Amino acid sequence: MAAPLSSWPWENLGSYKYILYGPLLAKAAYSTPWEKLTPTWWVHILALCALRGLIHTLWCSYGNMLFFTRNRRIIKDGVDFKQIDKEWDWDNFLILQAFIGAGAYYFFPSADNLPLWNAKGLFYALLLHVTVSETLFYLTHRLFHNGFLFRHYHSLHHSIPIPQSYTAGFATPLEHLVLCAVMGAPLVGAFLAGHGSITLIYGYVLGFDFLRCMLHSNVEVLPHWLFEGLPFLKYLEKNSNFSLFMPIFDVLGGTLDAKSWEEHKRICQVRNEDVPGFVFLLHVVDVVSSLHAPFVFRSYASLGFVTRLVVLPLWPLAFFSMIVMWIYSKTFLVSFYNLRGRLHQTWLVPRFGFQYFLPFAKDGINKQIELAIMRADKMGVKVLSLAALNKNESLNGGGTLFVNKHPDLRVRVVHGNTLTAAVIINEIPKDVTEVFLTGATSKLGRAIALYLCRKRIRVLMLTLSAERFQRIQKEAPPELQHYLVQVTKYQAAQNCKTWVVGKWLNYKEQQWAPPGTHFHQFVVPPIFGFRRDCTYGKLAAVRLPEDVQGLSMCEYTLDRGIVHACHAGGVVHFLEGWTHHEVGAIDVDRIDVVWEAALRHGLRPA
Repeated sequence: MAAPLSSWPWENLGSYKYILYGPLLAKAAYSTPWEKLTPTWWVHILALCALRGLIHTLWCSYGNMLFFTRNRRIIKDGVDFKQIDKEWDWDNFLILQAFIGAGAYYFFPSADNLPLWNAKGLFYALLLHVTVSETLFYLTHRLFHNGFLFRHYHSLHHSIPIPQSYTAGFATPLEHLVLCAVMGAPLVGAFLAGHGSITLIYGYVLGFDFLRCMLHSNVEVLPHWLFEGLPFLKYLEKNSNFSLFMPIFDVLGGTLDAKSWEEHKRICQVRNEDVPGFVFLLHVVDVVSSLHAPFVFRSYASLGFVTRLVVLPLWPLAFFSMIVMWIYSKTFLVSFYNLRGRLHQTWLVPRFGFQYFLPFAKDGINKQIELAIMRADKMGVKVLSLAALNKNESLNGGGTLFVNKHPDLRVRVVHGNTLTAAVIINEIPKDVTEVFLTGATSKLGRAIALYLCRKRIRVLMLTLSAERFQRIQKEAPPELQHYLVQVTKYQAAQNCKTWVVGKWLNYKEQQWAPPGTHFHQFVVPPIFGFRRDCTYGKLAAVRLPEDVQGLSMCEYTLDRGIVHACHAGGVVHFLEGWTHHEVGAIDVDRIDVVWEAALRHGLRPA
């Protein structure tokens, strides 16, 4: 049997728990004098809940802004999906405290007539915080670290390996009831003395949450020189053992970790950036998907991307960010994970999908990619893989531009398309004898066509260019060239049920496929599934090995633990220790080699 007050009564309601705010919303709407638009106590409760949630979210965003915080992170490991799921309902305590606040109204009915400001109330609150709240928190925190209380209550909070701001709210109901007493003592004292005010309530509660979130952010925010210049601050503000915000209580109680300040100094003063072995160079798809990042909403980024109504209000901010990045920005770190003891990072080129098709933007994009490659080379990165449009043939020849310009590169530049081709090929059933291929003369289309013809599969290559078709056909062995057939219209595939799509298909073009057709895809973005009598594959993707650690972000629309094949291709290149660049045309002879290497290292088709 679970210990009393060790779980939340509404923990099984999921998102429906927010219905519990309904009575407060109704009370706020009913009791507010709309002719004066004067906020009542009930409005203040709801506003405080919203602002407190915002503070926790903003601090989580800050902690995940690795381009700002990577060198000041205390624990270097990454948050994983397991922790995100565990902390998903971190805001349960806000519901509890909202109803406690509602109950407080009946003890202080004059709350509807509070003054905006009262200086004496601030003095009383600060005095009570130092003497009562800090002492109460220190003593109860020590109790929660012992025996029964730790096993049944506080161990839940400490089960989180990488603290973030949401961890500050992740605890049992009993602990939050104690925290209510800690936080409420200064406010109740000021009110009983007759010096309560609206500013005091908002200032103290939000300031309390702000500091707790900062101390759980896993980032050393305050510089060490501040404490060296003003030594007394060491005993007023530092995250240490059992105290709340004032380690002087740990000093008095003999529980202060003597190494805390040396560790703080080391993190703040030493540039301790870890060098990744592998980097995946990503780009943004569109404005809405730019919000699918850990530093926007951690939970949103932990699921495959879909447009959600809750993020649409942020579209103007995302659009403004796009303009700013276009004017002034460089490639930055977005996420990371560890695989077999080596650090893998995802960097983002600050350019959006449509910009890759603007002729005047071409040189700027290539400059961004080149600078990223040179930075990786200087750092000692072993392999850098180019994502999607970053390796566009018309942009930089699939990466050949950079390799030719910098022949002495130590970092291996990889387009990953060899594994992409392997994934698509291995999705095709073994008994298939005919395939319809669009985007047939592209880099991937060429490799897929040549490979399939070697397997004596007839390939209907859709292209209007006889010259390009013949150039590819001549690469096939003479005795197999007849397996490659040029077609110029979609009607030619009306009896073929295996379509490999490398070029966008609209509704009318898809209608030529016979019922039961399966559409394999390597077109970006993927085609819309207009046909209910057909099936649609996703973009070529690979599941990372099971021993991957610290993975917290889904790659675009893919599920957890799955990455695009071009990403996985770079991972395989790194794990194998290959020393060649993989740029330009795909070496058809290496498709099976790369596929077998991927399987050997525990990567699996998604």
